[in-house]
Amino acid sequence: MQFLVLGYDGIDEEAQARRLSVREDHLAGSQRMYAAGRWQDSGALLDDAGTMIGSFIVCDFASREELESQWLNHEPYVVGKVWKRVEIHPVLVSPRACSRFEQSLDANAKQEASARS
Repeated sequence: MQFLVLGYDGIDEEAQARRLSVREDHLAGSQRMYAAGRWQDSGALLDDAGTMIGSFIVCDFASREELESQWLNHEPYVVGKVWKRVEIHPVLVSPRACSRFEQSLDANAKQEASARS
């Protein structure tokens, strides 16, 4: 089942410092989620002025409970209190979008393999 996860950052003075302190762990985890086929897309949420206010993730888990237990409960932006509010919505992503994503993963894997050679 596919889900859209919206994580909204805190707006207090320490919010940016919290994000930066766990960002590398978040990025490493996101790479594992992509490699496992769990994440399909992700990016920044912006306000109308273009300022980042959070993150979005399109992911695939068997259930919301699995999403929470296998990823979200351990997500550095949750544990590190970067995201002050999280919304989880079941979604149905078009097959075309998933196909483009898979092609992108294949291209990235080929680039990484040739870079290692």
